Amino acid sequence: MPGLTLGDTVPNLAVDTTHGKMKLHDFIGDAWTILFSHPGDFTPVCTTELGKMAAYAPEFERRGVKLLGLSCDDIESHKAWIKDIEAFTVLSNLVHCDRRSKPGAKVTYQIIADPNREIIRELNMVDADEKDASGKEVPSRALHIVGPDKKIKLSFLYPASTGRNMDEVVRVLESLQRAAKHKIATPCNWKPGDPVVISPSVSNEQAKEMFPQGFKTADLPSKKDYLRFTHVD
Repeated sequence: MPGLTLGDTVPNLAVDTTHGKMKLHDFIGDAWTILFSHPGDFTPVCTTELGKMAAYAPEFERRGVKLLGLSCDDIESHKAWIKDIEAFTVLSNLVHCDRRSKPGAKVTYQIIADPNREIIRELNMVDADEKDASGKEVPSRALHIVGPDKKIKLSFLYPASTGRNMDEVVRVLESLQRAAKHKIATPCNWKPGDPVVISPSVSNEQAKEMFPQGFKTADLPSKKDYLRFTHVD
């Protein structure tokens, strides 16, 4: 299995999706893209995840981000499954009253079909321990955030038993987009609106020019001025 990881370019694979055939690089274009895989259609955790992705689609669209799902069943199975996913978005909102989710959201994003298990190997999304009922390998619960340069900027890998947290996906996306725009990093437990830290590669003189809003340096026992906080949009 290829060792596709952070900083690697996503292969320009030809794929078949619920919206038709395409090549990955054409789909990504010059946008940020979230590519997320699922062990199988009509499975409980996957249904909740794809439903939540549909409900959060406006959050991602507002940030200029495209969504692209993947499951190893065929197109007809995906299209039938989408009806369950969309029904779940209604039920989920009634139960959880999630203010960030759009109730009754439609699945407007594409879902890749991979019945031959070829694409998951190319994208390093194979679960080494799990097999389906026929003994075939299945995708891990993986998620790649891909930059406009077609390179992987962040990757999550979860076991089949644990569903992903979409608020965390939004949070890390916000962090990545800010870091791509400014020479900053986001500290532990950062969330939008919190201070960020200035990259150590930026001198204090450069920081004054780059961050005219100012910055604060933490007074540490070492007296080294490496921990500098500021705010960016």
